[in-house]
Amino acid sequence: MAVLSWPIALHFFRMNKKVHQVTVLGLYLSVLFSLYLVPLGMYSPCIKEAGTLGPPPALIGHRGAPMLAPENTLMSFEKAVEAGGEGLETDVTISHMSQVTSDFITFLRLHPNSSLWHSCNISISLCSYDGVPFLMHDSTLRRTTNVAEVFPNRTYLDASMFTWAELQQLNAGSWFLSRDPFGSVWSLSEADCSQAHNQSVPSLAQFLQVAARSGRLVLFDLRRPPYGHPYSRLYINITLQVVQAHINTSQVLWLPSEDRELVQAVDPDLQQTSGEKASIQELTDGHITRLNLHYSTMSQQQISKYQSENISTNLYVISQPWLFSLAWCAGAQSVTTNSIHILSTIKKPLFLMTPEEYSLMWILTDAVSAFLIIAVFIFHWWRERGLPFWSGSRQTQENGPYSKFRTELSDVWSISSVNVRPDLRSTPSSPSTPHLPTITEE
Repeated sequence: MAVLSWPIALHFFRMNKKVHQVTVLGLYLSVLFSLYLVPLGMYSPCIKEAGTLGPPPALIGHRGAPMLAPENTLMSFEKAVEAGGEGLETDVTISHMSQVTSDFITFLRLHPNSSLWHSCNISISLCSYDGVPFLMHDSTLRRTTNVAEVFPNRTYLDASMFTWAELQQLNAGSWFLSRDPFGSVWSLSEADCSQAHNQSVPSLAQFLQVAARSGRLVLFDLRRPPYGHPYSRLYINITLQVVQAHINTSQVLWLPSEDRELVQAVDPDLQQTSGEKASIQELTDGHITRLNLHYSTMSQQQISKYQSENISTNLYVISQPWLFSLAWCAGAQSVTTNSIHILSTIKKPLFLMTPEEYSLMWILTDAVSAFLIIAVFIFHWWRERGLPFWSGSRQTQENGPYSKFRTELSDVWSISSVNVRPDLRSTPSSPSTPHLPTITEE
């Protein structure tokens, strides 16, 4: 607005109609004063009293460290651990049964009195071993694998309709190097590029082993298989069995909402996590200890309210330092991020200041702005009214752009339009009159 004051003031003093002057100046001043008053209505969680800032949020790698390795691969999760992540987030689905397993299930149906039914009831995994939980975010394999090359006729088929043996034939890393989704491949070493190129689709068990070795928290979405899938009713049981077999369940933030009460009864050590906001009473009744929500849906007051009832808040997906700073100031206990290697280096919020510092900043800014704008208007008023300016010891007068005045250039042009010629003819009646030059216009 200070820069804009220059053309505004120039045109204001050159306008002949006062109506136009009042309109232009009124519009400009209304916008200017509105901007001056904006800071009074602005709110930021990073404007807080000294000593009231809490600890930084724990960092949970969104599908690992997808800026450093192909998402949802073992390399990605290992990179997230190396970068300082305190948790790992992923997406789980269930593979289809193989033909051998399908034939076995058919046999059991045809022989309902077989002793093998007892074995199946004891351990579902023995009877459905090919129903392997694996990591995949999308509903199809098209984006993050080379399924179009290996199974060209099944490119758009649901990912859960592939058997585990088929999934192991796919490459889950070459796409990352060719598409460079975050523009970060240039920063990888040659060894990292080679490792990324050879990644495959990991199973849930392999993922949990990485988390168990490093002592990291685990958070995952569990996608229900489509209608007609052989494990559409058993996927919760299968997943829970794999979890219990490969990691301390107290490290698991259990997000699936289906059959939550049953899961809680089977394994109370799981940290029940909800993806939806609810009243504190409802969350407490459901044994919810953590919320997993988009950052735009939570405020500092809501986070504080849940925290007072020992319900933690995880916000997703936060990858920019400025957004991480706001989450930190708001009191979030953890954030899911694509950029663990960047956020882990931030030692304090970017905009942290006290209310006094905030007020002083805006008052000084407004004062300097007002001074510059007033100076600009005074300058144009002075110039357009033709008031005297001093140049050295000689006073010059300028009457404004609408007055008639001469410049040196116009004087030069006027002189160039005349001729000076001596008249060599003498007059007999005045012999003593000297011959003077005469000026004649052409």
